[in-house]
Amino acid sequence: MSERKLVRVKDVMVQDYAIVDGLMTVKEAIAIYKQRNVAALLVDKRNDDDEYGILLLSDIAKQVLAKDRAPERVNIYEIMTKPVIGVEPEMDIRYSARLFDNFGLSIAPVIAGGEVKGVVSYNEIVLAGIAD
Repeated sequence: MSERKLVRVKDVMVQDYAIVDGLMTVKEAIAIYKQRNVAALLVDKRNDDDEYGILLLSDIAKQVLAKDRAPERVNIYEIMTKPVIGVEPEMDIRYSARLFDNFGLSIAPVIAGGEVKGVVSYNEIVLAGIAD
């Protein structure tokens, strides 16, 4: 039986995100999603004692579209998830897959030293974790 190669989150993470301010409106957030073609918007910390947040398109669908709210009148901070669950760059992707399952995540920022280094989703985890 061959030994399995260890794949770390840092090996599969992508730069498929944008960092935005929580005071931005959902309408502005949608424009960034379209313009930058990103998988997630990470909401920046307001200060050193704050935490990152995350806004997914599913949040907009559930909290704005489904509730017939005006996107130009809803701020990101009203519907984002905060604090966001982040993963360490050195984490084995098998453990990140378990973390995603345990907490119902589909994407998470990769955070090292309090700074975002990238994002990782099930797509990267599965494609790198299942050998040919």
